[in-house]
Amino acid sequence: MGITFVKRLTTKSVTVFVLAAIMLGGCAPKNSSGWDPEKGLQGTVSISGAFALYPLVVLWSEQFKEVHPHVRFNISAGGAGKGIADALTGMVDIGLVSRDIHQQEIDRGGYVINVARDAVVPTTSDQNPNLASILRQGIKQDEFRRLFIDGTASKWKQINPSFSDDDLHVYVRSDAAGAAETWAAYLGKSQEDLKGIGIFGDPGIAQAIQKNPLAIGFNNINYVYDIKTGKQTPGIRVVPIDLNGDGTLGPGEDFYGDLDSLTNAVATGAYPSPPSRNLSFLVKGKPKDAVVIEFIKFVLTDEAQSLLLENGYIPLNEKQLLEELAKLN
Repeated sequence: MGITFVKRLTTKSVTVFVLAAIMLGGCAPKNSSGWDPEKGLQGTVSISGAFALYPLVVLWSEQFKEVHPHVRFNISAGGAGKGIADALTGMVDIGLVSRDIHQQEIDRGGYVINVARDAVVPTTSDQNPNLASILRQGIKQDEFRRLFIDGTASKWKQINPSFSDDDLHVYVRSDAAGAAETWAAYLGKSQEDLKGIGIFGDPGIAQAIQKNPLAIGFNNINYVYDIKTGKQTPGIRVVPIDLNGDGTLGPGEDFYGDLDSLTNAVATGAYPSPPSRNLSFLVKGKPKDAVVIEFIKFVLTDEAQSLLLENGYIPLNEKQLLEELAKLN
């Protein structure tokens, strides 16, 4: 089954890629890999994991195959938790990770190489009756805690008296997800502490938000912004974070208008970490397979990193690239 990939992703194509990966299921057995005198580099790289990183890895694999046509890739999405489990049990060569690695995962042999940065953002419908107030005031961290951790608010006005008396619906991830773990970390908790209606995958939660004017949730930025236009996708809006808690969204907090503005805020630290985060590859032990090593090295080149900004990710700086490359030596 062949799919033609372009160098730039749209929100629609991201969803198509993810659904295709889920439908295709598991990863094919790994062939012998290495350097062949006639064919050059050859072998198979199997990859699974985070929805956030999946579209980018698809692009990287296509770039890599242009130089090494005898290398095959089996790539699937299913959440960061699945990617970590698959890598640590030897089901795949590389797990795609969009959260911090836990100590028990390191103890099991998890070896992490950071490859990019992005962010998780709170989201709501563009038909939310409180949207104008939300965009003007933002929502404070402690108000997000009442929504996602305490689970005590059933009406919008219980978050802010200026909001409407409409019912409030909170959406969270049902799968073991880096986005959920990162959003929970911003609130001082873990994914297991999040309260709300569980929905599978980034595409699922984005679509649910678009259909429900009274809902609030969170998404990776690539499921909120249209990569082609740089604007927020019709039907969904970022909920600004009132970072200083003064009840208004000041100039230094208002960077959600387009994708370039938000990615710049992530790169400069204006948008905090968490909910901004590293995106990483996880392998079991230091990589030894020649094809896997060459692919990771390629991902850490200027050529591969050049795809990031135009597709809604933040590249690593020169110092970070050198630090990650050193992990392969």
